[in-house]
Amino acid sequence: MINKELYSNNIDSWGAATVGIRTGHVRTAEGEHSEPIFATSSYVFANSQEAAARFSGEQPGNIYSRFTNPTVRAFETRLAALEGGTTCVATASGMSAILSLCLGLLHSGDHIVASRSIFGATNILFEKYLTRFGIATTFVTLSDINAWESAICSNTKLLFAETPSNPLTEIVDIRQLANLGHAYQCLVAIDNCFCTPALQRPLTLGADIVIHSATKYLDGQGRCLGGAVVGDAKHVGEDVFGILRTAGPTMSPFNAWVFLKGLETLELRMYAHSERALQLAQWLEQQSKVQQVYYPGLKSHLHHHLIGTQQKTGGGVVAFEVNGGRATAWSIIDATKMLSITANLGDVKTTIIHPATTTHGRLSPETRAAAGISEGLIRIAVGLENIEDIKLDIARGLNQ
Repeated sequence: MINKELYSNNIDSWGAATVGIRTGHVRTAEGEHSEPIFATSSYVFANSQEAAARFSGEQPGNIYSRFTNPTVRAFETRLAALEGGTTCVATASGMSAILSLCLGLLHSGDHIVASRSIFGATNILFEKYLTRFGIATTFVTLSDINAWESAICSNTKLLFAETPSNPLTEIVDIRQLANLGHAYQCLVAIDNCFCTPALQRPLTLGADIVIHSATKYLDGQGRCLGGAVVGDAKHVGEDVFGILRTAGPTMSPFNAWVFLKGLETLELRMYAHSERALQLAQWLEQQSKVQQVYYPGLKSHLHHHLIGTQQKTGGGVVAFEVNGGRATAWSIIDATKMLSITANLGDVKTTIIHPATTTHGRLSPETRAAAGISEGLIRIAVGLENIEDIKLDIARGLNQ
């Protein structure tokens, strides 16, 4: 929970940059200026009565670092403040955040409606593993609100969307989706990995829960794995937290400290990523080998009208399709000398990948085709290098 009394009377009026720097840290008796790393597995109690009161929940405080750690709590508090939520539960990875969400909120016999264009591992989690526990999922086109409504059943409990989507940057109107979900008594969860709260705040648009892979932009330099679930005190603070406490998909204190430092520069980085991504997308549209460019900041993007309202900029991820299928796509990727061929994104270093054979490679050809992920599709997560250097490196393959 966010204790606003610890900060300033003006915390509600603070901008995102200030919140990302000033919230979450409660100074110890040492008077440190930078947040400390509490590298401890357990905590000492004053007496048996205090130990019993902590374990029962009658008294707040640290118990065991699987589910209570001051460094992790600082990250949770800061991210919750940035997203406009009251509670955050940090986890070991983005996928463990999604798993904790589902295990905490759903029961056997429940139903999920999810966007078809979600991260490949999320798709597999829903289709292959949640079904073992009697939880079914129907996949729909992300931006088609009518399709969402048609898929809702009497046992639907959760609407899950990733917007912008990975890798085609498709967008759903979050306010419309939230209104729809609430009309049918469904919770609405938004994976905000691509935008982060610096560019988009789904909770303020009506969503109930926000999911993060902190591994990506929240870190910003590709150093650590982590995830987070942000929302209210009941669904996140009790239900999802209960899974963390019992099952233990725990974020380490060191990783939490890295993410804390990442949040301090999040707004600056997201605008810089977006600026370079827009320039790259505009340049790619002019290349003869490029069949189509997917980037929300382009006026040619189907959902460009939501830029400036729902999300502040187009973000840092650009996808483009080339003629010639996999052979051409691989030749362009392999011709690069500076870009990193890796599936991670959100790094200061620009990364390039072939989604059909990597991030979405475990999906069936039919599922990939339904999601629009072709053999000629390339995804670039634009870093913070000089934009002309990025263009030059991609041009090696486009011009060969």
